[in-house]
Amino acid sequence: MSKAIAINDQEFEAEVIGANQLVLVYFWASWCGPCRLMSSSIDWAADNYSSSLKVVKMEVDPNQVTVKQYQVEGVPALRLFQGNELIASSEGAIAKPKLISFLDPHLPN
Repeated sequence: MSKAIAINDQEFEAEVIGANQLVLVYFWASWCGPCRLMSSSIDWAADNYSSSLKVVKMEVDPNQVTVKQYQVEGVPALRLFQGNELIASSEGAIAKPKLISFLDPHLPN
């Protein structure tokens, strides 16, 4: 089973902006209850969409540069990137069906 890859501020450029596929960035915090609820859906997406989507997770507290740059104001938060372009974003916990509807319009057929 694929899991989301944990990254930090220093790895963001290479892992997200430099990726040759869509990248879902999951912003979370260890103290965030809704983040714990969403983590299994994020890992599910990493596993089920692995052929067309890279999934990374970034803890907000130690990675303030990226959090500030992409205006993450609450967790959990999702940012979907194609190269250096932010193409979709969401803040707050969402259930798996909503995650699917967030991702599917951007994925190749």
